[in-house]
Parts: sequence; C-alpha cells; structure tokens
Amino acid sequence: MHILITGAAGMIGRKLIARLVKDGKLNGQNIDKLTLTDVVAPEKPAGFSGKAEIATSDLPAPGEAAKAVAGKPDVIFHLAGVVSGEAETDFDKGYRVNLDGTRALIEAVRKTGGGYKPKVIFTSSIAVYGAPFPYAIPDEFHLTPLTSYGTQKAICELLLADYNRRNILDGVGIRLPTICVRPGKPNKAASGFFSGIIREPLAGQEAILPVADSVRHTHASPRAAVNFLIHAAGLTREQLGPRINLAMPGVCCTVAEQIESLARIAGPKVAARIRREPDELVVRIVSGWSERFDAKRAEALGFRAEATFDDIIRAHIEDELGGKIAA
Repeated sequence: MHILITGAAGMIGRKLIARLVKDGKLNGQNIDKLTLTDVVAPEKPAGFSGKAEIATSDLPAPGEAAKAVAGKPDVIFHLAGVVSGEAETDFDKGYRVNLDGTRALIEAVRKTGGGYKPKVIFTSSIAVYGAPFPYAIPDEFHLTPLTSYGTQKAICELLLADYNRRNILDGVGIRLPTICVRPGKPNKAASGFFSGIIREPLAGQEAILPVADSVRHTHASPRAAVNFLIHAAGLTREQLGPRINLAMPGVCCTVAEQIESLARIAGPKVAARIRREPDELVVRIVSGWSERFDAKRAEALGFRAEATFDDIIRAHIEDELGGKIAA
C-alpha cells in the first residue's frame, strides 16, 4: 500500500506517521511506501522498512499537487492547512492554503484518470458550524461558519462530497474537535490556549488564559485524532452513504473544568501557573464556536475519544512527558 500524507511535518502528521510505521499496516494491507509532503521538509520516518519519499511542496502552487499524486497513492491523508487564527488574520493566505490547496489536490486526483480512485481522508473542523447553537449540535445541523477558517473548511467539505459523488475518489471528512493537549510550541490557532493552559504548567512554565473560565468546548487528544484518521481510512462507501463529512466525538467541558482536572492530576501549585489575560480577538473567535456535539453517527461507525478530560491530560503526560510532571 502507498500512502500520501500532506501536512506531514505538522503535529498530527508526525504522530500519524509514527503510528503507521509502528503498525506497518493499514486496513490489513502492508504499507510499502510513504510519500510525505509539507511546506517544510518532513522528517524521514525512523524504522520504516518500506520506501519513503520526502517532498517540500506548496500544494496550491502550479504543478505541485500533480507531483504529490504522481505515484498514485492508495490512501491520501490531507492534513495540510493554515490554522484558525492565522486564517482569520491573513485572509489571502487562509483561502490560498486551505481552499486552493485542497482543490488542487483533488483536481490532481481527477486529472490522473485511468481509473485511479484513492481513499481521501480530509481533516475538517467543528468551525464549520455557526450560531445560534442548540444544546448539542446534531449531525444534521446546518453549516453557517462564523470565521474564514470555518468557511474554508465547509467549502472543502462540499468539494470532497461532490468529487466523491462523481466517483472520482472515496472521500471522508472528519470534523475534529479541538485537539488538546498539543505538544511543542504554541501555534497561531485561536484554540491554542486550550492546550497552553495544560501544557505549559505541566512543563513548569506560566500559561496565559485569554478567555473566561466559563468558556465551554469539546476536546480530543492527539492520540484520539490519529485513531480517528486510521479508523476513517477503513470505512467503506456503503457504511458512510452520501453524507461523508461527520463530527468526531470528544470531551465537553469548561475551561474551569480543564483547570480542575489539571489540579486534580498535577496539584494546585501547577494549576496556579495560569495567568488570566483577556484577548479580544480570541474571545470574539471563540464566541462563535459550538460547545458540544451529538456525535451519534460517528460513534455508531466506531469512532472513539476519551471519556474525561483527566484522560486527555494523562495521555499528554504519557506520550510527551515520559510520565513526569515538572515540580
């Protein structure tokens, strides 16, 4: 099996690669080739016995998407994109990367021809939804995004569904909740503080909280996100039906409950490293996000997330901190 991963140098991309290399298989088939592409060079996967092609590529640029699919990968994990805060502050870049890059990729698949029809897993977002929200958003809820990022993801969902309907590809779009706790340095995602208020205190550093403690949101760990992608790759057209974009499950909680989980697991001294400093842009963006989801369809299809936010923090401590917390 040949797998292409766009956005392979990103956090989820790196973790997905590690999981695929560890498993050695996807959907019961041996993985013999990985094509990894991003705007910065992805790392060559350690311990992979098959062929690994590494490419530095800007998908929206002319000809780049065609190069990415030239080897006719069987499965494409399309993770490349500009995050929410950056897409909102840089309008042109957001549309170029998130929309034009996706369109270029699936158009390259279409133009390959010759009966080529890969499985394409697209990482969408819960930002596709917009207010007013019900208590819990059902699968049938309409898409009225309130940010440029959410709009870009919603357009890409429609494109993916249409190319799927035309039998150009086998697509599935997964609307990710906020992935938390993200390892590494903060990025420009408006949701980054959800990770920061856990990650930095656990590492012995101060964290900035730009929103009120009462803000409620839905989260899943990076470990769960990789599981979502792997599971999505195994779903058939018959299982999905015509509605191929669906919300993933997650843990719904307030910021205050996140902090309570942190104090419960790491102690009040660690939780005290959070400093409250409101940010008007972040407050405005977050106020347009949904809070909780009724992900019955995803769960019926076998997608699973953590049961509690305590579980999400423990996953971060195990996967990123070697089980240790900074004093």
